[in-house]
Amino acid sequence: MCGIVGAVAERNVSGILLEGLKRLEYRGYDSAGLAVIDKDCIHRERRTGKVRELEAAVNEAGLKGHIGIAHTRWATHGAPTQDNAHPHVSGDVAVVHNGIIENYESLRTELKAQGYEFVSQTDTEVVAHLVHRELQHTHDLFAAVKASVTYLHGAYALGIIRASEPGRLIAVRRGSPLVVGLGIGENFIGSDQLALLPVTNRFIYLDEADFAEIYRDEVRVYDGEGRPVQRDVTELDAQLHNSDKGGYRHYMLKEIYEQPQAIQRTLEGRIGAQGVDIQTFGVKAPEILARVRHIQIIACGTSYHAGYVARYWFEGLAGISCNVEVASEYRYRKSVLPENTLFVTISQSGETADTLAALREARRQGILASLCICNVPTSTLVRESDLSFITNAGPEIGVASTKAFTTQLVALMLLVLSAGKARGTLAADAESRIIRQLQNLPVVLESVLGMDKIIERMAADFGEKHHTLFLGRGSQYPVAMEGALKLKEISYIHAEAYPAGELKHGPLALVDRDMPVVVVAPNNDLLDKLKSNLQEVRARAGVVYVFADHNAHLTAEPGITVLPMPSVADEVAPIVYTVPLQLLSYHVAVIKGTDVDQPRNLAKSVTVE
Repeated sequence: MCGIVGAVAERNVSGILLEGLKRLEYRGYDSAGLAVIDKDCIHRERRTGKVRELEAAVNEAGLKGHIGIAHTRWATHGAPTQDNAHPHVSGDVAVVHNGIIENYESLRTELKAQGYEFVSQTDTEVVAHLVHRELQHTHDLFAAVKASVTYLHGAYALGIIRASEPGRLIAVRRGSPLVVGLGIGENFIGSDQLALLPVTNRFIYLDEADFAEIYRDEVRVYDGEGRPVQRDVTELDAQLHNSDKGGYRHYMLKEIYEQPQAIQRTLEGRIGAQGVDIQTFGVKAPEILARVRHIQIIACGTSYHAGYVARYWFEGLAGISCNVEVASEYRYRKSVLPENTLFVTISQSGETADTLAALREARRQGILASLCICNVPTSTLVRESDLSFITNAGPEIGVASTKAFTTQLVALMLLVLSAGKARGTLAADAESRIIRQLQNLPVVLESVLGMDKIIERMAADFGEKHHTLFLGRGSQYPVAMEGALKLKEISYIHAEAYPAGELKHGPLALVDRDMPVVVVAPNNDLLDKLKSNLQEVRARAGVVYVFADHNAHLTAEPGITVLPMPSVADEVAPIVYTVPLQLLSYHVAVIKGTDVDQPRNLAKSVTVE
């Protein structure tokens, strides 16, 4: 959610901090701020709106310093105002924070009674005052921070500086991600590595409850007990993590067009002459998958839809029972997991708070093993799972997920094939047949992307609409759910998805000429029933847009627009039919003039509940 950047250097760090914030804009935010130490004083600027507003203020004020912290805020406690923007200050201490302090109200009451004055409605301000209070006893910033966090309940990543200690930045994380960047004669912190790639490609990913002391020429890391520890240094290929738009109008469009290459990367090295390499999920994967009797998938948002598709595959192809649940629901209910359950989590960032909490809860319940599908190999979810699969989709900057979703589907299909093979429940010819289909996906998706102009013209029909209904059957139902989510995320049109067979059980009451109905119709054994559903819509004067297999023999007629799709096997059809729905949502959003890459009220990485 919120973005953190910090730096200690011999040069002026203001430009580094501002550039880092710009590279974190994809996370979603409503205000931004920056604080530097100069001549033993904290100098701070904060603004609502975009980082460019803050940049103008910083340049006008001439803020300079060799140490500083900066922040983009996504409002939780208190409205998006300048007073609520970070950094927050108490005395000569400045703090930036990602996460939520759950017990902030009681701490606020206690600190007020001790004479502290609050100028914001945020939970973060209590941290600044706590550190200032502890400094009256310890007189050392690290000791004060270590003492202060013992009072905090909730999730937090913190960056803290003190004017009277102008060469040291303290960082700590619990439940929210934080990375240390290692430079030459300068060091940094950031919410993720993308913020710091302009200045370094060497990183330390802090473990849960870690502290770090950041100096210009040294970084010291401590565990939650305050004991010095060594954490691995990871070196990234900056080219692979390039976040440039590459000539496209929006990141989202670029990422839609990157899907053939992203899927190719997901497959590379994972399949060979003998089929799927099961050990691509981990050295112990063959042994674990052979014992699996049940799959429990946990995810949020788009990743949940990927898991929902995989449920059809696990049960239909591999003969393994599978449940799919939203992480925020699973973690707060009493559940019963069958014996030998593989607990599968899906997350683009690997830092999704509810998904991480659900994994930790499942461990307490007792599971055979955990497996995560993720796009970030250094993420907390990967580190805390027994097995993992990295999708290699590359950085996804647009808030509305595109290539992360389709590569998750490819990864899940590889898992289905691996589990079915390990248990001996996969039909003899299924693996080689589906692998051929997966290998051909990049070519098929290129042909679908060739429909872009047709879909752009179709999108004009949605510009003045306020509601849209998406329909699908079988494994295309979660694809319809994903299409509806994309449309509402970036165009702000209310959209719902239903299994087409449920049309008569309620949503048909909504259908009229002002509510377009979008249908995904591959050529499978449910096609005839789907054709009947289309006629039900037409009989109510509904306007239908059908993405249909060109061999499905669906013809356009008044009120029914048919967009022919390439013929593909039923197993990979959900991946193929996702792409035109992404393009439709994108073009509708452009027509409506919304902020495609940073839709209102949303964030890319949801690191709080």
